[in-house]
Amino acid sequence: MAMHFDLTQRPKLGISACLLGEPVRFNGGHKASRLCSHSLAAYFDFVPLCPEVAIGLGIPRAPIRLIGDPKAPRAVGTRQPQHDHTEALAEFGKVMAEQLGDISGYIFMQKSPSCGLARVRVHQVSGQAIEGGGRGIFASAFCALRPDLPVEEEGRLNDPVLRENFFTRVYAYAQWQALCREGLTHKAIIAFHSRYKYQLMAHDPVQYKVLGRVLGDIGAHLATEIGPRYFSALMTALGKCATRGTHSNVLQHLSGYLKPHLNPMEKAELQRLIEQYRSGVIPLVVPITLLKHHFNSHPDRYIAQQAYLQPHPEELSLRNAV
Repeated sequence: MAMHFDLTQRPKLGISACLLGEPVRFNGGHKASRLCSHSLAAYFDFVPLCPEVAIGLGIPRAPIRLIGDPKAPRAVGTRQPQHDHTEALAEFGKVMAEQLGDISGYIFMQKSPSCGLARVRVHQVSGQAIEGGGRGIFASAFCALRPDLPVEEEGRLNDPVLRENFFTRVYAYAQWQALCREGLTHKAIIAFHSRYKYQLMAHDPVQYKVLGRVLGDIGAHLATEIGPRYFSALMTALGKCATRGTHSNVLQHLSGYLKPHLNPMEKAELQRLIEQYRSGVIPLVVPITLLKHHFNSHPDRYIAQQAYLQPHPEELSLRNAV
């Protein structure tokens, strides 16, 4: 039973241009990310953007900062606060949210007054920083119109759990986009949900049951109406990071399909690895690899379609450190 990743085209990712080494920062520099420009470049088509350059601020340029209410800050010149760029950045965010309909995720530059997703420094008019910070103007406007799109800050991708979670969501989003291009049908939505059953169970067991009930009366709704509603709830659930406990629960469920086929020694080995994973001794890739080995020897059509066993290309090695 071949368990391979079956997306026919590379997903597109929006990305802050400075992260790819483009010299677009206010001082003419960049914030090149080795993860993005090297590790990920072979798997994604990047769409680089620098909103500050796009609205005409130039390179180099006077820096900007956020001031005022953290929930609705203004982006103004650090040295010349009378220069207010809030509306221009927000409008560009709205335009890009509409134009980049084919992207499957977005990697933002952290701490940026235009692109930061969270904890961006916001100042009082007096100059004192406000505790907690806020969100960059471009990022805020963009994300408001694309609430289901997987987004993350580059710095947070250094955390292996957050990195694996983000790309799991990116590939789920890309799979859904491919489904929508073919045309949403009730049958296709049910098949998609069935494929993501165990992935969803690992991220949010409660929401897994809720979504099952949502689709219970799918025939009473148009596919084009219930499909987006279902997918939005799915992406919210996948945004919750899976834990060793929830992963272990799924591993146990999957091992149950193998009980009729494994001898006592093989069963004991599988249980030992699941428990070692639960205890933090080994990474997730170890019990997953053994499960794949056994399912190759003892194929199961239902398990073969599960995204959980291969939610993203193996070559990304995203489960080697979680």
